[in-house]
Amino acid sequence: MTEAGPTGDDLVEMLAALANPLRLRIVAQLAAGRDYVSHLARVIGISRPLLHMHLRRLEAAGLIAGSLELSDDGKAMKYYQVTDFSLHLTASTLAEAAKSLTIPDPAEGPGR
Repeated sequence: MTEAGPTGDDLVEMLAALANPLRLRIVAQLAAGRDYVSHLARVIGISRPLLHMHLRRLEAAGLIAGSLELSDDGKAMKYYQVTDFSLHLTASTLAEAAKSLTIPDPAEGPGR
């Protein structure tokens, strides 16, 4: 992401990650504060393996960050929190981001 805003590729990845209702719920839950995987899975109402899949996608898009910590009883626990991101979409920001796209347009077929 640049100071002016996300690159076209970053924007595509962020919007694709947020386009899933479960991932949107995860970000909303984490906006209230960091949480660990088992508790987050219970609150959202999904299995931990499915949650991990969605967390990886959100982390790859730069929307959340995870850290491994030891609990008082010595168990490793993975905590996630929302990163400091801001998306303000206007026609001009989209046009500017589109200039930096490196992801091929599927409508143009393979190879550009």
